[in-house]
Amino acid sequence: MKEIILLKEGEIALKGLNKRQFEEAFIKNLRHRLKPLGKFEYTRAQSLIYCIPRDDDIDMDEAVSRAEKVFGAVAICRAAVTEKNMDSISAAAIEYCGEELEYARTFKVCAKRSDKGFPLNSPQICMELGGILSEKFPHLTVDVKNPQVTVNVEIRDTAAYIHTGNRPAAGGIPVGTSGKAMLLLSGGIDSPVAGYMMAKRGIDISAIHYVSPPYTSERALMKVEQLCEKISPYCGDTAFYCVPFTEIQEALRGNCPEELFTILMRRIMMEIAQRICEANGISALITGESVGQVASQTMGAIVCTDAACCMPVFRPVIGMDKTEIVEIARKIDTFDISIQPYEDCCTVFTPKHPKTKPSLAEVEAAQNSFDFEPLISKAVEETVKKVIKVGG
Repeated sequence: MKEIILLKEGEIALKGLNKRQFEEAFIKNLRHRLKPLGKFEYTRAQSLIYCIPRDDDIDMDEAVSRAEKVFGAVAICRAAVTEKNMDSISAAAIEYCGEELEYARTFKVCAKRSDKGFPLNSPQICMELGGILSEKFPHLTVDVKNPQVTVNVEIRDTAAYIHTGNRPAAGGIPVGTSGKAMLLLSGGIDSPVAGYMMAKRGIDISAIHYVSPPYTSERALMKVEQLCEKISPYCGDTAFYCVPFTEIQEALRGNCPEELFTILMRRIMMEIAQRICEANGISALITGESVGQVASQTMGAIVCTDAACCMPVFRPVIGMDKTEIVEIARKIDTFDISIQPYEDCCTVFTPKHPKTKPSLAEVEAAQNSFDFEPLISKAVEETVKKVIKVGG
């Protein structure tokens, strides 16, 4: 039996004159994600995207799993395709939904008739098909309020579609429709969630990570690469930058007040990320900071960090507590990787008593007491030589 994937538009459907642009971006992202599985044809009508397999051996389970992670649709389902007459619809419903109906006790039929030329209206379709299914599966009773199985019939312009219900999809708007931003990706729980949340708003994500060998291990870097892989089904292919940070951290330790070390490190990280952004047409930074979690995330520390930036810094988890962040991390399957005990460079030379209410003047004076410019330029130059693509 011929199957297709139906994706229901969410916010895209509200975009007015720009709707076509968003639909085209969504289909482009879908095509990229599903290309390794085989050939598909994509059409759109009535706020639905039709994903039609053209190869007989396509793994439809994997196709649905990939498609439901592409931002732009709020619901997804697999559906049987049949001709627009009740004989074909009934036969398809029995074959396609039969296994679920065999093991259920209650059911109902839900019909939607977009093609008003179809001879039966929606209640008539429900009555006729419901009678046929009751006769075929005599153990079933009708329950219109809380059925175990709902047989959905959609009569659309070109065909009829049979399925047993939608499941939630990723929502949001298509990646690539809201510009580009650079995610400061640590090995922790928060930053992958921040990247996911901004990608959901259509931002094309690149990622940057800072390493300090021998103080940080190869396993710590592998952990971050795994996090990048985990978010790529949502964010798309990701340019991953790995910054050598050892010399800068050693210079900070040797020349700056210990209590300001964390804030100064964050400011230099921002400076390096900005320079790479400017060279690659990237317009903003993304961090996983949440107000009040640690010394570098107090209001005063964030003010001092932002003063080093000349582009917007998005902090999508800033008002969330840890429980909320962890819930999303589990949803996108990054949590178990994030809690692996491999420390990143943010834990290197951590001050015993970090200053939680620094003034911008003292932070800038401490940074200006040593010429970091040659080290920053060197780190940027080495980083851009070895950018890699993660995902696919």
